[in-house]
Amino acid sequence: MTSEVTMMTPGMKAQTNRIVAFLCAVGALAAGTIGCGGAPTQPARPALPAGETLTSGQYSLTLPLGLQAGAVYIPDNNPLSQAKIELGRQLYFDPRLSRDGKVSCATCHDPDKGFSDGRPTSAGIGGQTGARNSPTVMNRLFSKEQFWDGRAEDLEAQALGPVQNPIEMGHTLEGMLTNLKGIQPYAPAFETAFGSPGITADRVGQAIASYERVVLAGNAPYDRQQAGETAALSESAARGMAIFNDAQRGNCVTCHAGFNFTDESYHNLGVGMDKPNPDWGRFGVTKQEFDKGAFKTPTLRNVTQSAPYMHDGSEATLQDVVEFYDRGGRPNHWLSKEIKPLHLGAQDKADLVAFLEALTGEVRGTEKPTLP
Repeated sequence: MTSEVTMMTPGMKAQTNRIVAFLCAVGALAAGTIGCGGAPTQPARPALPAGETLTSGQYSLTLPLGLQAGAVYIPDNNPLSQAKIELGRQLYFDPRLSRDGKVSCATCHDPDKGFSDGRPTSAGIGGQTGARNSPTVMNRLFSKEQFWDGRAEDLEAQALGPVQNPIEMGHTLEGMLTNLKGIQPYAPAFETAFGSPGITADRVGQAIASYERVVLAGNAPYDRQQAGETAALSESAARGMAIFNDAQRGNCVTCHAGFNFTDESYHNLGVGMDKPNPDWGRFGVTKQEFDKGAFKTPTLRNVTQSAPYMHDGSEATLQDVVEFYDRGGRPNHWLSKEIKPLHLGAQDKADLVAFLEALTGEVRGTEKPTLP
């Protein structure tokens, strides 16, 4: 018996390859997960869109998915630059801005704790304790007024506030500048960042604000789901999103609105209003009666990282926060009209928490510098 070997021409090989590829495709469609050769394969996933690009002066960066470049607030007199951001990062982490050299911005706004400090209310110089919870620094790029009561007109003004607060950093601007001028590497760093010699309070505020504007949180499961990755949210989180957006059930979206989950406005939830001397919040700034007990709506981005919650840190967990809203806040004369009892079931509450957890994603700007 003899064997016969047929030599294939290049044309015959190409035709055979096309037939094999066709059969493979048919088999893959039929089986869903098995390709030619018997190796398990995964269905192709569509590429998610990249985040939007932010441009400020000569500086540009790609934002995490879900954030919107058109909504940023950057003053015309303080465009971003890499040198200014890096100088601001050093100043942010440097405790020598405080009177005793022990308290930095990062003490109360720690990257390892969601740019908060994990305490109900913050501790400052000499172990003194303030009356309010440390709000996160994340996504301040999209906010103009700062602090729980909005008393700082922008991040530049906010950055210098804690330095002069007797409970927080306990210094004067003049004393802070004396400290910085005594640290030799700062002088050339300021000149590089601002284009001329000089260490001034305004420049300190501008540099710290520039760094804080690149502390960004996005690209969460919620963002990936919105971009087309249908399996990015769990079933529980998807149900929670529906409750969050439903005006008749959760109505959370009324105040936690937009891509950054805040309306940047002020509301009285009743937090602390049962105390003998309540914190009047926004009223201290505007002196308007309707602002009594009103505080700024915080972003919900990466909210899992910044417990405890509310302006006084009175709610330890997200479950506690949901329970507080479900009760209709704490009734008082100035309670926001948006706050009402929700009467949610146990599963509804769990689903809401699952959705809030799905807002935690990528964080930019957490790198700690080597101080001069």
